[in-house]
Amino acid sequence: MGKKVAVLVVNPVNGSGLFQYLEAFFENGISYKTFAVAETTQIKTNSGVGIQTDDVVANLKGHEDEYDALLFACGDAMPKFHENADKPFNQDLLAVIKSFSGKGKIIAGHCAAALLFENTGISKGRKVALHPFLKAAMKNSIGTDEKAVVDGPFYTAQTENAIPALLPDLINALKG
Repeated sequence: MGKKVAVLVVNPVNGSGLFQYLEAFFENGISYKTFAVAETTQIKTNSGVGIQTDDVVANLKGHEDEYDALLFACGDAMPKFHENADKPFNQDLLAVIKSFSGKGKIIAGHCAAALLFENTGISKGRKVALHPFLKAAMKNSIGTDEKAVVDGPFYTAQTENAIPALLPDLINALKG
């Protein structure tokens, strides 16, 4: 049986990236649940399309053991994180990322996901793929120019356009 994935969905999310993951999970029989990094389950894509997630990130805290992997679906993550840094849902986001990492679970994402992993300290010494504009921000992780990188439990893609390069490895790990 495949592993169960908790999918963190920022508001607004890059719909193209999110739906690539969800479609691949569905097609491969991988169970997942979406969690809005917001106060409500009602969020939008970068292009304004409304999305209903299954739950909010606050309700994932304390339930990390119910999942085998964590996926961070990027969007306008860093500007919105900065804008809402003091909000409980962003603090919950950081706590959940650290908790999954502390349990040695698969952690995946694209674009600014690697920067969040860097900022939480969980990807220290690991190679990561990330948006080219963020490479200079890496202090403890090893930012690469590769489209997709797998380093231990970390699965990262440069942008939503590079997710197809990441998906075969990620799906294989989640099916195992």
